[in-house]
Amino acid sequence: MLLRLRSRDGLERIQVDDRATVGDLQQKIAEQLQVPVSNQVLSQDIKLLVSKTPNEFADMRDPHRKLSQLGMSNGAMVFLYYSGERQIAGPSSQQPKGFSGGKMTIDDMIARQTRIERQEDPHATSVSFDRNAANVFQAYVNESLGFSIKRGGVMYGTVAEDKAVLVDAIYEPPQQGSEDGLEITWDAEELARVELVAGGLGLKKVGFIFSQSVSQVQGKEYIVSEGELRQMVELQADSGDDTWVTALVKLDADEESGGADVHFEAFQTSDQCVKLWREDFFAAKDAGGSKDPKTSLMGKEVIVAGRDTTEVDNDFFLVPVKILDHEGPLVHTFPVENRLPSANFQSVKAHLDKYKNFSYAQRLSDFHLLVFLSRYIGDAADITQIAETVRNKGQVGEGYQLIIDSLASQ
Repeated sequence: MLLRLRSRDGLERIQVDDRATVGDLQQKIAEQLQVPVSNQVLSQDIKLLVSKTPNEFADMRDPHRKLSQLGMSNGAMVFLYYSGERQIAGPSSQQPKGFSGGKMTIDDMIARQTRIERQEDPHATSVSFDRNAANVFQAYVNESLGFSIKRGGVMYGTVAEDKAVLVDAIYEPPQQGSEDGLEITWDAEELARVELVAGGLGLKKVGFIFSQSVSQVQGKEYIVSEGELRQMVELQADSGDDTWVTALVKLDADEESGGADVHFEAFQTSDQCVKLWREDFFAAKDAGGSKDPKTSLMGKEVIVAGRDTTEVDNDFFLVPVKILDHEGPLVHTFPVENRLPSANFQSVKAHLDKYKNFSYAQRLSDFHLLVFLSRYIGDAADITQIAETVRNKGQVGEGYQLIIDSLASQ
């Protein structure tokens, strides 16, 4: 079996027979690492490396004891203390610069590898959803899609001074969902128009929302899969916003009623997760990914709970965010973009007729209606002006009204 041997010099590996004893391991260390048996203290306790009294560590003192009796198997970690100096071959084992006498403390040594740690608190103090916007999204994935495939959307809203996130609209880009995958096709032209509408309404991108399919949720022992975590951290890293939030929508079985309830959860990926993503720690997709969907594959070894590994439980990277709800300034009754059936000019007429007793600005106060109209109304300045008028509940120019009414009559 292959054992990992950690000393003040770093991590090395020793190959021994499955039936090897402590004495056999000591002899291998003497032969391969030039540390005499008489100068070795071995232990499975990491504290050995910083102890002032190493000889007190007796768990591996008996040279006749089999390693298997100590619970060791392939990949087990053993700690080695020795006094004096030794010549280390190869550039990979050279003493690091900056340490007096080439010696390292345990903290110095472990710092050479990345330790995966949980982040207790999110940067976003909470995320509040406009009730109608959230309902429009969940109703579609529940009633129309039956949670059979995944669906996603970009959340637009505002961020308060206390870093509370308010979601007032959800844009659903062109996408292809399956039971366990979600591929977004970003239409640059459409996204530019969405940004103009959002900006005019005083909104910005604040996060991403996606649903999980029933087949994916059933029997799973994780919150998000490796693929979902990758998507989450990539979008958060690209946003450059420390309050970026990802919301998850799923169908949870209700044991009492025998039915199921739609459930919302919200998370941020940890600062460390974003850092590791930007530094390409995550293994490339063509590496095959993790065999277990609840873990993410790293391209190099990291330390989790004191152990070296290349697979990290996705939960380590998730930071829960408190969920609230509110009533926002917009209505959400116009057909959502990139769904079937698609919105058309008859949809515009039906919407305007439904709110005919309101002011024209109020009749236009639907995010998805404005996104649809942005295809046909003037240039960027016109789109922004109409959205700003809706936001401020002002008077929509007659020229714009004529154009919109003309579209609705087609």
